[in-house]
Amino acid sequence: MKIICIGRNYIDHAKELNSAVPTEPVFFLKPDTCLVSRNQPFFYPEFSKEIHYETELVVRINKVGKHIQEKFAHTYYDEVSVGIDFTARDIQRNCQQKGLPWEISKGFDNAAPVGKFVNTNIFKSVQDIDLKLTINDQIVQSGTTRDMIFSVDTIISYVSKFITLKMGDLIFTGTPAGVGPVKIGDKLEAFLNDQSLLKCDIK
Repeated sequence: MKIICIGRNYIDHAKELNSAVPTEPVFFLKPDTCLVSRNQPFFYPEFSKEIHYETELVVRINKVGKHIQEKFAHTYYDEVSVGIDFTARDIQRNCQQKGLPWEISKGFDNAAPVGKFVNTNIFKSVQDIDLKLTINDQIVQSGTTRDMIFSVDTIISYVSKFITLKMGDLIFTGTPAGVGPVKIGDKLEAFLNDQSLLKCDIK
């Protein structure tokens, strides 16, 4: 199982990071050791002082595929959830300033909590789902997949040109604007269309 993450897939998020809006999907990988499931806690790492949350729709691939045509991409998933792409922003910034790869800021252990998966048939469309994250019961991030630059099907088709997708692979589809820091003691809860699918305590 691999975790594929799409960067800068919402215009407002790209702007808040002072990043260029991409003309094709930008993706990077997280190792499977990033995965946190079953509402397990996230332990704040000692190597960073600026861990940020990024709330995202997560798609789980249900069969093997390569060079997938976009018109067939919807047949490669039938479950989605919500996840948090934790980012060591201070480390990422330092790597970017030096022109270095910044996987270290995204791929550390437990950097990808993922909630309960639900069938896509409960939604009108995967491109019409609201995302929300609360910290200590206060809304800190909200958005909608309607604002994605690249749709889920576009992402699957594009990524499969370079990487074979396998059953169980997860795709984090990008975060809307409003990312920010977490601290020890925070209680995070993430929703799709007001359905709570993920809880994660910061310890």
